Amino acid sequence: MYLDPLTSNLGQNRAKHLARRCCFHYNKDLIDVLSNLTPEQAIDHLLSDNTITWAEPYDPLPLEAPHGYWLSSGIYPPDIPNQGRKRNLISGWWWYNMINRNNFRDKMSFFLHTTFTISKGDVGASHYYLDHLLLLDFYSIGNLKDLAKKITLDNAMLNYLDNTQNNANNPNENYAREFLELFTITKGQQIAVGDYTTYTETDVQQAAKVFTGFKTKLDRTIIDPDTNIPMGRLSVNNHDQNDKTFSHAFNNYVLTGGTNESTIFQELHEFVDMIFNQQATAIAYVRKLYKFFVKSEWDNDVEQNIIIPLADDLYNNGYEIEPVIRRLLYSEHFFDVDSDPTDEILGSIVKSPLQLFSESISTLGYIPVAPQFISGSVDDFYRFWVYFASNTWFPMAGMSIHAPVTVAGYPGVYQAPDYDRHWFNTNTIIARYRLMECLISGRNRVGGNGLIGSELDSVAFITNFSTTPAQIYIVIEELSDILYPHPIDTDRKEYFAQLILDGYPSYYWSDAWGDYLATGDDTIVKARLDLLLQSMINAPEFQLM
Repeated sequence: MYLDPLTSNLGQNRAKHLARRCCFHYNKDLIDVLSNLTPEQAIDHLLSDNTITWAEPYDPLPLEAPHGYWLSSGIYPPDIPNQGRKRNLISGWWWYNMINRNNFRDKMSFFLHTTFTISKGDVGASHYYLDHLLLLDFYSIGNLKDLAKKITLDNAMLNYLDNTQNNANNPNENYAREFLELFTITKGQQIAVGDYTTYTETDVQQAAKVFTGFKTKLDRTIIDPDTNIPMGRLSVNNHDQNDKTFSHAFNNYVLTGGTNESTIFQELHEFVDMIFNQQATAIAYVRKLYKFFVKSEWDNDVEQNIIIPLADDLYNNGYEIEPVIRRLLYSEHFFDVDSDPTDEILGSIVKSPLQLFSESISTLGYIPVAPQFISGSVDDFYRFWVYFASNTWFPMAGMSIHAPVTVAGYPGVYQAPDYDRHWFNTNTIIARYRLMECLISGRNRVGGNGLIGSELDSVAFITNFSTTPAQIYIVIEELSDILYPHPIDTDRKEYFAQLILDGYPSYYWSDAWGDYLATGDDTIVKARLDLLLQSMINAPEFQLM
């Protein structure tokens, strides 16, 4: 029970659960593989695919003189125009590589994004957004303490939370406040004015002084030797070189002020170590992991028997995240096979727009058109990602990729008491329910009527997916087995069958499928299958994972 590992092969239901929680990419082939593996073997498998399908983002505009591979052009980043478009193209590059592989690191990178939050529209040049994504990927199954040190010199973060403007003679507390409140130890229960149990307002002020003098390096010429990723710079003269004294929350710790580059970096690292030496920091991270991968709500039993032991592991392992997340994902508790049958962990999370979008596409074999890099023309991937996904569907679904409205992040991740239930509401339901209409028609049905580059071939999908495509009840059962967290009952299957049969006997579909095979005319079967797939994807069961 609790954190005891599940050692048997997963089987289909648990394989679906693990795949959805650990990947944005999801399909029958993956489930077939994972079903025959233990949890440990499955995670190993999900860390093995490092395929890079699209090596470098490309900008096909302006038509008369495309900017092309602007990231490697050598042009000073702030001098490059149309940065908003380029940031969208980088998010498309990230998504396209992610959707073309099954790698747990992609989900972990997004978890880190929800923890060390930025919004790509406020980071400066698109280059810094790229570097930020590479930094999250580098530490996706690495060391949280090391990331907390590196993120301070991340150009995107320096811009986003104004720390590049934080000087000894004019301290700026933005980054320091979020570093404590959101990125690391998090705010505990308020016990007095300015005292949040885990830290105080005095600690925010002192932390801001620690962070003085760290500034952007806009030409990206300073390369971090540990990550090989461009980083910011230190202005020694703008750093507060006095000692910093912290509150009772940190046992009145006195941090010696650095006076040169070496000692200032030593001061930064000692400050981060001070934060991470608090057990509350380890607990905060494990609660975030649990909320992201398992369930948004839990009782004291889970707190004592899951959260606290994992926090002890994280603390004792020096904040290496991989052993902790593996222990959680191997556990009987994660797979809901422990002593409490009421946990309802499987199917307990409402899918985020990113999960719904990516899973719908990969499950149904929809193939987003590959970037073509044709000089002087906007290719179909640009239409698909920039015009359809980034500019219309995701904002209408309530989640702009790497661009939450506030530094607190996406309400579906942090906002109690509803958490993931925020994803599904009266404002987002239209986009969620029209996604299949867009994929089937190949047109943007949520924001205009433009082409999105390709359309779903439902007949080809069912031909390849089903063992017996001429038997509609078998098709529905096979689909529901993959699409939904739990099996559906006979009445539910009959409901979906009648969308195809429309009151006729089951041989109506067998005959229609036979006619299609004989004549090659798929008009009837495609119309019926389009309706079936749209209904099954839009069903409440598919909104959950």
